[in-house]
Amino acid sequence: MIEIEETSLAAPLDGSKPLQRQIQERIVAAILRGAIASHEPLPATRVLARQLQVSRNTVTLVYEKMAEDGYLVSVGRRGFFIDERFLRQHEKAARTASREAGRAEAPDAGLWTGRMRLRPTLQPNIRKPDNWQSFPYPFIYGHAAADPVSISRWRDCIRQAGRAEHLGQLMNDLVDADDPLLIEQIIRRILPRRGFRAGKDEILVTIGSQNAVYLLSRLFCGPGVKVGFENPGYVDARNIFTLDGAEIVDLPVDASGARPDARLEGCGLVYVTPSHQAPTNVTMTMQRRLVLLQAAERHDFLILEDDYEHELNYVGPRQHALRGYDQNGRVLHAGSLSKPVFPGLRLGFIVAPPDVITELRALRRLMFRHPSVLDQRAMALFMSEGHYDAHIRRQQGLLARRWATMLSEIERQLPDCTVTMTTGGSALWIRLPEGIAAARFQAEAASRGAAVEVGDIHFREPGAEHNFLRLGYGPIENAQIPAGIAVLRQALDHCLAERDRCRSPAAAPGGQGGGPDAQ
Repeated sequence: MIEIEETSLAAPLDGSKPLQRQIQERIVAAILRGAIASHEPLPATRVLARQLQVSRNTVTLVYEKMAEDGYLVSVGRRGFFIDERFLRQHEKAARTASREAGRAEAPDAGLWTGRMRLRPTLQPNIRKPDNWQSFPYPFIYGHAAADPVSISRWRDCIRQAGRAEHLGQLMNDLVDADDPLLIEQIIRRILPRRGFRAGKDEILVTIGSQNAVYLLSRLFCGPGVKVGFENPGYVDARNIFTLDGAEIVDLPVDASGARPDARLEGCGLVYVTPSHQAPTNVTMTMQRRLVLLQAAERHDFLILEDDYEHELNYVGPRQHALRGYDQNGRVLHAGSLSKPVFPGLRLGFIVAPPDVITELRALRRLMFRHPSVLDQRAMALFMSEGHYDAHIRRQQGLLARRWATMLSEIERQLPDCTVTMTTGGSALWIRLPEGIAAARFQAEAASRGAAVEVGDIHFREPGAEHNFLRLGYGPIENAQIPAGIAVLRQALDHCLAERDRCRSPAAAPGGQGGGPDAQ
């Protein structure tokens, strides 16, 4: 009989994780490292259950499942043994990998890089701390506020999507099609809230709104195409257009959104984020929207409306999407289904004329065919049962409170910073005092437990003069905001003192001291 202690099977289990999965992972690991001999049975279920302090039934289920998966084999009256076929396959794979590793030589870097047509790593990109969740004060954008109710209901919808009545949809390759139930829910629940309607042949499901931008850029952009782009603007979208060879034309942004002017002449496409401008979060005024639509007709360009966060406008009257005012079919509308709920889910959509959607389907098929059928059906169920709308209402109330607290605390504790007024969303755009570099402030805030994002990256030409921060408040609890802003105050005071020391005459070579004894 195998000694349990020698196999590391009896170490305490983590009560926050599924017990059966933990036990199976330990048994597989013990088999692979040779701690369990093939000629000896695994520990008896009652013995292992007693050691792990779990029910005997739990261990029995693990053994039976591993037998079904080909890891173990049950021998009558003797127990469970390692399946020899599994061992042979594993040993053969290990020998092959060892031989290949012995033959392989480190390739010359130029062998690969010299042949690459694209180098996306050379583009400027948003950088966030990988461990931002460990910060006491995470002012990080792009993460939804935790909602245990929605998490529980989403799990229910995932389970429903795997039931017999939906299994046929899950088992099929949709090729270039989408889940019809999800398309129906987008038409019934999402588009009316945005102020327009569309037919089934005008909608394509995507892997998030950014994937929608990528697909549309591939279809409409390339060398020689000018793209009007907000400055500051969403850097990932700018990188997408640049990667396709388009020429970027800067559109200045102010408190009313992007400013349409004479620079739009000659553009083939104009990219805007009207509901919440990325990254300033301002909402484009009605006057600007109408001027932009008129300019599209006058200068003959298309508009790509990235409406990634439409549902999170909760201050003042809600405006329709830009496409809701489009009378000439020039607006390509991209939206997100997952960003207001679970940003990691990655589901979005495009609304465009049928001919455009047909080409997008063919393009998407070449890339990844279609988004996960399971995720599409689960989202359709989540919407049809009213969970999506209920979640949005809860998020609006929660974020509205955090928005008010953020503005109040910034005004109280950071009066020397300038904050851009918004109509909601999940972040604020603030400008630091003159002479304070955003990157230096970020480092100082991080050392004190606050994670913030620098805004420089969103400008066409990043520089020290762009001393902006984007402060997200989705992940931080409302009660923690005052203390978090106090930490930012401490970081700012430190940076101001550094700035003043550098500016003082004593800091210059040959300068005179400014101490109390100076004359």
